[in-house]
Amino acid sequence: MSDRVLLKLGGSVITDKSADCAINRGELSRVAEAIGSASALNILIVHGAGSCGHPEAKRYHLDRGAAAGETEGIYVTHRAVSRLNEEVVCALREQGVQAVGIHPLHTAVADTGRLVSFEVRHLETMLSLGMVPVIHGDVVMDLSQGACIVSGDQLVRYLAVALAFNRVGLATDVPGVLDEERVVPVITPKTAHALRIGNSMHTDVTGGMRGKINELLELAHAGISSDIFHVSRVGDFLAGNDHGGTKVRGE
Repeated sequence: MSDRVLLKLGGSVITDKSADCAINRGELSRVAEAIGSASALNILIVHGAGSCGHPEAKRYHLDRGAAAGETEGIYVTHRAVSRLNEEVVCALREQGVQAVGIHPLHTAVADTGRLVSFEVRHLETMLSLGMVPVIHGDVVMDLSQGACIVSGDQLVRYLAVALAFNRVGLATDVPGVLDEERVVPVITPKTAHALRIGNSMHTDVTGGMRGKINELLELAHAGISSDIFHVSRVGDFLAGNDHGGTKVRGE
């Protein structure tokens, strides 16, 4: 049986985070080609929102939720991230990948900003048919505050456990987790507190690299290790080769 692989594409990889919803089609095409060239894998893809969603979420203060009569930001933000998702799906399908877009707004529920429910039975069936679900960071309904943003990293943590993925990789615009300028080869719960990591310099309502590590440490606690590497090494990760990045694992 082939590995069940969850691959997350960072928003900073497939968009220009300094511009308003500027999709990096060149990089997206290269990533899609690497995925299309990989040997048969049971794969699910999650991608971040990048500049398609974060500015809208910040503009409408979705980090604070939504109230009756003040829901325009839900539509505007979801429209932006859905546009990016369609571009990702199209790029993958051009490379022969049987990709299909899945929107968390339609199938997820959060509470106080944290994902508490995501229907996965249809994803299990898609994977069994050789399809590649492509899921993205999105605005979702929140039981306590009306709405919130669920990041791609939250989705990785939740779905990796719910669907029992045995390999999890995050493709980013850096070669791994950097402590100053050094790539940290391994992060565990005991070593994470000592890392000197900054947050994204661009508009990011989901916590930047520090947020990623926190989610992946939760995943490690559940017994699933993960890898963070430069996007140019996607092919190496999918092939099970060394990618020169960072592994996040339990003790």
